[in-house]
Amino acid sequence: MTGRADRKHHIVTSFQRRLNPLIRRLPLQTVLETTGRVSGVPRRTPVGGRRVGRAFWLVSEFGHRSQYVRNIEADPRVRVRIAGRWHHGTAHLLPDDDPRARLRGLPRLNSTAVRALGTDLLTIRVDLTD
Repeated sequence: MTGRADRKHHIVTSFQRRLNPLIRRLPLQTVLETTGRVSGVPRRTPVGGRRVGRAFWLVSEFGHRSQYVRNIEADPRVRVRIAGRWHHGTAHLLPDDDPRARLRGLPRLNSTAVRALGTDLLTIRVDLTD
């Protein structure tokens, strides 16, 4: 990763660490819950994405550098809060998917931010079980 991308990652993640605890409390905010790969405790991250049938799609702006992606790699069992309701599922990292094309089908505001701030986009599909 380039120095510029490293700086961008540091700035964005520093901002997100301060803002995410507030955003994830909003009742209708979509939230991805993973299990901490070291701690084993639930970790909740506000995300943007879209449910399509029995799947929920999102794009990570920092790919494998995102903590929630690392947690998924360790344990793909997740929960997603969509429109205030929790759903269990299994997350799949899709490095061969075109994340920029995928963003065109996801909510515009979040997709614009991910496109603008991201340095290593990665598509994630969560197969919902309930």
